[in-house]
Amino acid sequence: MKRVALLYGGRSSEHAISCLSARSVLAVIDRERYEVLAVGITRDGRWTLTDGRIEAAAGELPVVPDDGPTVALVGTRRGPQLVQVDDAGPGTATTSLGHVDIAFPLLHGPWGEDGTVQGLLATVGVPYVGADVTASSIGIDKAAMKASFAARGLPQLGYLVVDRARWETAPAEVTAELEARLPTPWFVKPARQGSSIGISKVRGSGELPSAMAEAFDHDAVVIVEEGLEGARELEVGVLGHEVLEVTGVGEIVPSHEFYDFEAKYLDASELLIPADVPVAVAERIDTFAREAYRAIGCRGLARVDFFARRDGSVVVNEINTIPGFTPASMFPMLWAAQGLDYRALVDRLLGDAAR
Repeated sequence: MKRVALLYGGRSSEHAISCLSARSVLAVIDRERYEVLAVGITRDGRWTLTDGRIEAAAGELPVVPDDGPTVALVGTRRGPQLVQVDDAGPGTATTSLGHVDIAFPLLHGPWGEDGTVQGLLATVGVPYVGADVTASSIGIDKAAMKASFAARGLPQLGYLVVDRARWETAPAEVTAELEARLPTPWFVKPARQGSSIGISKVRGSGELPSAMAEAFDHDAVVIVEEGLEGARELEVGVLGHEVLEVTGVGEIVPSHEFYDFEAKYLDASELLIPADVPVAVAERIDTFAREAYRAIGCRGLARVDFFARRDGSVVVNEINTIPGFTPASMFPMLWAAQGLDYRALVDRLLGDAAR
């Protein structure tokens, strides 16, 4: 029986979303094939062994409890081991909790989806689900991602990358460049953040300072993107390494003005699977999804997001290397519509990682 370290929580502002994803995976993972070690990462970065019960009071989102034992993943002469660390006293002692065969990182956002944890796993020799260090770091960095897409010739909306130093020293210059280059509305986003955290819709330059301040609270680099009024938000799931499989198209109908954090997780938006799109549009999305996946060197899984204009033209929005993973998330729902249910999807990912 293989031992799986399921990693969840983490230091990012998407901590609670990671817990929700992990709770869903823990409920379906095949316990006859896998022994599961549920490793929570607290908000301050401490790894702790949990009992795998991820709960929260009504109306609240779950968090990793801070009262469990500290654990660490280390490389030993006998291979990768999870060890418990006695860090309560003046000395430090460790106790082996046994080998780890596979890791399943369900860590959304920085310090988990960005190549940091993937690098640790690779260093100690643990196979893991999902993208490698390079693809993870490109995938979470919207500036690097968009540059990779541009190099591949993929269609995108206009955007401007702005770092904190430039904004603080020349805000009028940035504003003038935006007004010259991009039609409003604009979407202002932290470059390395997910779950729509820190995003603002800006209808004019007067709203820009507060939107930039909100985004800079989450990252030192901000992306300002051209917005599309009335565009449809379409998504597909991708699985594979060399040989890729792509789902049919799904559509998000946001419950808010745009697909912000509340529309994603608190006020249910409508997910339409399959989306009602012409065959030609679906074919373009399939082609672009494969190209986006290859552009960042992705492996394992990803969700690729698109905007469709009223005239039927399609632009690539972004790729997510660790998409939301609850049964009500778009990625597993897309695969369920293809005949690969949630339990089988988890099994497929673990099997691919172990190869």
